[in-house]
Amino acid sequence: MKKVRHVLGISGGKDSTALAVYLNRNYPELDIEYYFCDTGKELDETYDLLKNLEIQLGKKISRLRAAESSHEDPFDHHLKLLRGYLPSPDSRWCTLRLKLAPFEKFVGTDPVISYVAIRGDEDREGYISKKTNIQSIFPFRKNIWSEEIISKVLKNEYIPTVSDLYSEHSDASNSSLIIERVRREISPKFTRDQKLKQLLDFNIPLFNKVVFNFLKSFDYPVSKLGSYSLVNNSDCIEKADVIKILTESVGMPKYYNPLKVKGTNNSGHYFRSRSGCYFCFFQQKIEWIWLYEQHPHLFQKALEYEKSGYTWNEHETLMDIIQPERMNKIKDEFLNKTVARKNSPLLSDILEDYENPGCSICSI
Repeated sequence: MKKVRHVLGISGGKDSTALAVYLNRNYPELDIEYYFCDTGKELDETYDLLKNLEIQLGKKISRLRAAESSHEDPFDHHLKLLRGYLPSPDSRWCTLRLKLAPFEKFVGTDPVISYVAIRGDEDREGYISKKTNIQSIFPFRKNIWSEEIISKVLKNEYIPTVSDLYSEHSDASNSSLIIERVRREISPKFTRDQKLKQLLDFNIPLFNKVVFNFLKSFDYPVSKLGSYSLVNNSDCIEKADVIKILTESVGMPKYYNPLKVKGTNNSGHYFRSRSGCYFCFFQQKIEWIWLYEQHPHLFQKALEYEKSGYTWNEHETLMDIIQPERMNKIKDEFLNKTVARKNSPLLSDILEDYENPGCSICSI
């Protein structure tokens, strides 16, 4: 039987970095392999963070690159293959070719548990591999299991099995109370989410223990483990917790450092909100201005990729964005939005405006 591998992808962003620190501190017995999918178009701040994180973890972070034999950066290599067709929200070939393909090559056919940095205050799954040898676990959430696992465990047909497991692992004093909840069938009046919430609210480690033992009858990577320390996890890590973890360890990524911005009538702060390629098409317009003002050479490189029919933004080019009148308008629009929320001084609140879950797949 192949050894089960534990892997965690570092994007250079705050959540995956915090998860690496969190697991290293709390579950050192897990022999986690850390990796970073390098597109060749990352910010220097991202590479700096990786170096600091390696020191913190006492472990190397594997650099995965698509088209390893090419003399070009992975992005340029594939852009040439696609004849200059730039990626976009509707055609995210960069994610598929530069992130997912190297990752799946890295894990091969080994049974793998992939740790995903979805926080407890987020309502999404993120990237879930279609490969059966890769299982996603979410340590920051009350429910560490994927949608697929929960759907299976809470099926009405498995109520007898799950009920027996609860009877086996529950204390005699509270067994009857939880068994009653377990045996209630899912219906239009009692949804799966309602049942899941009841079971988690009752006892998270007990629920995890039941799921872990339930999965022994199926072919999942976690079912191949004799024991799994994460079943005792009952934490729910939210945004403020992530910031605390980082400030106490490697620090926040430098691109989160707020910079002064002055508009026509107001002033405030702005910063880049994401890791990943410096020309990420998910950037807000204010972030393109951040790039233009903080890394003009990178903005120039991004501008050079644009040509007739292929631009980073659907309705305007980068040259349009940096026209003085247009820049002032973008800053004013941004400031009006932040002033409307009273321009909270808390970074955890400021980040709320910036995050775009649409690009979460790039965090692997």
